[in-house]
Order: sequence, then structure tokens, then C-alpha cells
Amino acid sequence: KVIGVFKPKSEEPYGHLNPKWTKYFHKVCCPCCFGRGCLVPNQGYLSEAGAYLVDDKLGLGVVPKTKVVWLVSETFNYSAIDRAKSRGKKYALEKVPKVAKKFNRIGLPPKVGSFQLFVEGYKEADYWLRKFETDPLPENTRKEFQSQFERLVILDYVIRNTDRGNDNWLVRYEKHDDGLDLSDKDSQWTITKESTIKIAAIDNGLAFPFKHPDEWRAYPFHWAWLSQAKVPFSQETRDLVLPRISDMNFVQDLCEDLYELFKTDKGFDKATFENQMSVMRGQILNLTQALKDEKSPLQLVQMPRVIVERSSTGSQGRIVHLSNAFTQTFHSRKPFFSSW
Repeated sequence: KVIGVFKPKSEEPYGHLNPKWTKYFHKVCCPCCFGRGCLVPNQGYLSEAGAYLVDDKLGLGVVPKTKVVWLVSETFNYSAIDRAKSRGKKYALEKVPKVAKKFNRIGLPPKVGSFQLFVEGYKEADYWLRKFETDPLPENTRKEFQSQFERLVILDYVIRNTDRGNDNWLVRYEKHDDGLDLSDKDSQWTITKESTIKIAAIDNGLAFPFKHPDEWRAYPFHWAWLSQAKVPFSQETRDLVLPRISDMNFVQDLCEDLYELFKTDKGFDKATFENQMSVMRGQILNLTQALKDEKSPLQLVQMPRVIVERSSTGSQGRIVHLSNAFTQTFHSRKPFFSSW
């Protein structure tokens, strides 16, 4: 039984042990075209865990539980040296136990990466979206799907996901349209179970950019072209999210929680992290205004891109005020290929 999906840092596209030779060829021969210039290289596992952290703090409930863990498995892609060391230590343990006991570790070294719980019963959104065109959802289920969709939009926008197509968010739809008749000699009851629909936002490893995309590609949100994106955010969504993100102290706590997560990486750079948070704070500022103005997701992504940077002379205490702790600037440079 599959219980989760583990993505080791060392086997990411930028990782030195990525098993796909085409990625290695791409990185070596076309370094200028490899990856996304707005993202920190080789931090996909932190992005996955960070997306769950944001989802949990905002109460969205669309990202399966994801944590940073260390795991070992023979099926992972290890270097020839690591495998030779492992075999040598195991051989020494069998032949010379007294010497082998001095080893710090027997076996292959553990790998750090993101571990996300596996969700069952889900299919790619693209499959269900085509189905819904020919077989529309019942009104109550349609409203629930719209609510779930809005939560996906908020997550992607806040973390500025650069890789959200209709093939990497999932939908579980359980249709119940048949009633169960329970009869007796005096009365008849019909029990009808309502249809349920749920969205799961997976593949969040290409988020948290340190600048807005402004080179070749814009990395748009593909859900922006769906009909659901033209519907204004519901009152339910506004009531859930707006009280949180309109409080700068909540936003500061979110940034501090992300700092505790991101600083565990060996390549962590505080200045780069602060740039990542400046982009995220700008996204949150736009989202706050969009929710107040009752805009739609499509109108949200069309808003000017903003960066909210920490002021060097601002307050350093726990109580944060936007006017004296941060400075707001607009990011006007656009990518060469842009649809917004």
C-alpha cells in the first residue's frame, strides 16, 4: 500500500544525483535555459513542506500533510562510492564485528527530502474538468467545488507557484444520486447521500521565488483560464482568509515559521530568504485587497505585481505596523513571453 511520496533533495532536477540523464544533459549543455531563474536552486523539498505550512496556517486544507524527513532506501539513487562504502561496512560487520562497532553508521546514508501523504481516490483535475463540461455538477456540489477551487487559488497565489497546470492538482468526486428506501407498514423514508468533492494541491516544489518572474517565461497559473476563475471570491472564502492575512502580525508569524523551516537547508542564505518573503508579502497584500473588493481569481492575477520589503529603520518588535516596518514597491518588468 502506498502511504506517501518522498522527494529527496539530492534527486531534484538541480540535485547532483538526479537519475534522469536528460536533466543532467540539459543542465550541463544548456545551463542558461535550465530551471527557473526566479527560484532558489535545489530547494524543491522545502517548497513542498512550505506550501503545506502556508496551507495549514491559512486553514485551507487543500495540501496533503507534508514534512521534511530523512529516509534510507536501496531504491534511491546513490553514488557508486556510497554504495561501495555501505558494502564494505556490512562486510566488516560480518568479519570483524569489534572494528565495525566503531562505525557511526552501517548501511547507506539517509537522504533529506519532502514526504507527502498519499491521497487516495483522486484523479487529475483535467480529467474531471472535461467530465463536468458534459455532465454538470449539482448546484450544492458545484458551490463546494468553487469553494475548494478558491482555496487552491489562494494557496498558489500566496506562495507564487510557478508550476500549476491542470495536471498537477487533483480532484476526488464521489457521486451519490441514488436514494435508499427504508419501508415499514406505517411509513416510507428515503435516505439520499449527498455528492462530495475535494481538491488536493500536490507538486508544490516550484514555489517561493525570490523575485517575480521577469526573464523569458511568466509561469502563469493555468487555472486562471477556467470558468471558475471568473467568479468572485465567495463570502465563505473571504471570512476564512481575510481576518488572517489582513493582520500583519499573522503575516510576520508566517514568515518566521517559514524561516525556521528554510534555515535547516545547508545552502540557506538569509538575504535570499528575505527576498522570497518580500515577494510573498506582496502577494498577500494584493490578495487582501482583492478579497476586500470582492474580485475574482482572474482579476487577482491581473493586479500589478508588488514587493513588500522589510524597512531597515522599521520596528523590530513583535507588534508590526505596515507603515513603519515595510516598504512597498511595484515590480514593473515583465517576462519576454507574457500573457498577463
